[in-house]
Formats: sequence, C-alpha cells, structure tokens
Amino acid sequence: MLVSPAATHPRVMALGDSITGSPGCWRALLAGELDGTGHADVDFVGTQPATDCGGGPSPAHEGHGGFRAAGIVLENRLPGWLTRARPDVVLMHLGTNDVLAGESAPAVLAAYTELLGQMRRANPAVRLLIAQLIPLAPPTCPDCPARVAELNAAIPGWARAHGTPRSPVTVVDQWTGFDPAVDTHDGVHPSPAGERKLARRWYPPLVAALAGAGAPRAGSLVGAGSGLCLDGADGPGDVAAASVGAATSVRLWDCRDVAGQRFTTATTGEIRLGERCLQAVAPELPVLLAACDGDADQRWALAGDGQLVGSGHCLDALGSGVDNGTPVILWRCNGQQNQRWDRF
Repeated sequence: MLVSPAATHPRVMALGDSITGSPGCWRALLAGELDGTGHADVDFVGTQPATDCGGGPSPAHEGHGGFRAAGIVLENRLPGWLTRARPDVVLMHLGTNDVLAGESAPAVLAAYTELLGQMRRANPAVRLLIAQLIPLAPPTCPDCPARVAELNAAIPGWARAHGTPRSPVTVVDQWTGFDPAVDTHDGVHPSPAGERKLARRWYPPLVAALAGAGAPRAGSLVGAGSGLCLDGADGPGDVAAASVGAATSVRLWDCRDVAGQRFTTATTGEIRLGERCLQAVAPELPVLLAACDGDADQRWALAGDGQLVGSGHCLDALGSGVDNGTPVILWRCNGQQNQRWDRF
C-alpha cells in the first residue's frame, strides 16, 4: 500500500532589516489578511521569533535590525537561514541600511544577485518578491531620499534580467504613495499607517506567487532535490514523453496545473496517470508509464524519508538533475535528495 505523507504548506520567508523585523507588524497584518481570504495554510518561516504587535504575535521571519544586503553576502549568512527555513517564496525588503551607509545602487544590486543565487541553490524553484524600498527622509542623511530613489529606479531592470519562468522575480512597489512624514515615525521605520501600507502592497503579488506556475497541484509528485514535478504527458505545455515501445518514459518538468502531472495512487501500490501505471522495468533504465497490468513491477511503496521504492530500487532523478526534461530512472536506493519525493 502506498502511504503518502501530509502535504507541505507553502513556506514564506520575510527577509530584510529592522523594517521587516523590529517589530515588522506588517507581517502580522499580512498573515491576518491571508488567513481571512482562504490562505490559512501559509507558513511564515525564519530563524527570528514572532514579535508582539499588540493584536497578537507576528509570524517568524528573517528581519535583522541594522543588516545590509552587502553585509549579509560578505558574512555568508543567508545559506544557513535558508537551510533552516526552506522557503518557497521570499519577500525581500532589503537595502535601506546600504543606502544609509552610502552604498551605490550597483553595489546593492550586485548583493541582490548573490543573494538570489543562494536562494536558488537552496531551492531552484524559489519565487522572489523584491520590494522597491519605502522612501527615506532621516534628518541626518540629506542625500538618502535621492539615493533610495536611484536604487528603486534600477530594481525593475534587475528583476527582468534575473527572473526565470521556473524562479520568477516580481517587483513590489512599496515606494509609490508612501509618505515618510506620515508613514514613518523617524524618516526610516514605518508608523502604524506605514505598516498597513506595506501589508496591502505585499498581499496581491504574494497571493499570485502562491498560485504561480511553480506551485505543485493536487496529484503532483515533486522532487525534493529539484522542486520539479514528475511529468508523463504529451501535449502543449508539457514535456513530450519519449516513446519506449508501447510505453512512454517520464521526465521532470516545471510544476503546473496539467493532466500530465496529476498522478493518483491505488491501495495496491500502483501510481496511475489516467489509464497507465508507473512501471519499474530494471535498474539503471528509465521508469515508464505503461498499461496497468497489476504486476509487481508496477507496485510502489513510499518510505518515511520520501523515497519511492519499486522492484527493490528507488525512483531517481538522473544525475541529480534540476533542469526541465531530466530523465527519471530506477536506481539503487541511496537516500540522496534526488530520490526523495513529496506527494501533494
């Protein structure tokens, strides 16, 4: 009998400085809005604990007061945070302290590039929502308003250059309509009115990201090492399954809401796609979709560590591949990430 673990909830990390973390009450407002609109399954993640925002705790996060984007890169802090939090979506409002310290816009963008690379190494399908920073008007930094405007003007071009279909980068305008005289209490940190504006601006793109092309749908088998879905269909928008005799092979592909990724499981251990079953032919050969026949080579067991075992071997993404079209084969079980699967 194939036993499925509980589906994982979408994991969202708020990454930034004190605007995100001290106390960062926009996170509590955003979480409340999600809860009230059918998105109560979202998990906010991070190594920083919830903070008290008066109406209850705000969610966990990765907001660190005083931190700069360049400093996070220099001290190599993000990889450890990502390992513990494992986010699917990152909300990043980061760079205010870089601007205050006199960093140039190109230097901040270079730090963004390195941080995005680290995110993708941790999760190749991560979705980044990057904020154009709220305006600055601290009395001790007369040049800051112009410097933050320069950085914000460059962010959309950076996002276009670095976004991919699998790992999109979305710009969230936290700049327009934000008045530091009203929406901050010191020219830098949001007032309650500013926190409300931040939450409202994050909400629509976050909901879109949660429902985006990279989100696995019911029936998906998702590779833990790649973030890609097992795909076995021919047709527009799907990887074309290579013919192998009367059967077809399966591949990894970007997760999407298509019939070729909606697998069902039977109490007998079969993994079905329509009228065909996943078949373990022999070690080191492609795993096939073939007419269901009830034979032992079409029976699979999902181990507690996420391995799918058929005919004494494991479902394996060839070569630990993380690209669209990666073949899926039968291989001796070794416990590596390319043999671990999440069932949705």
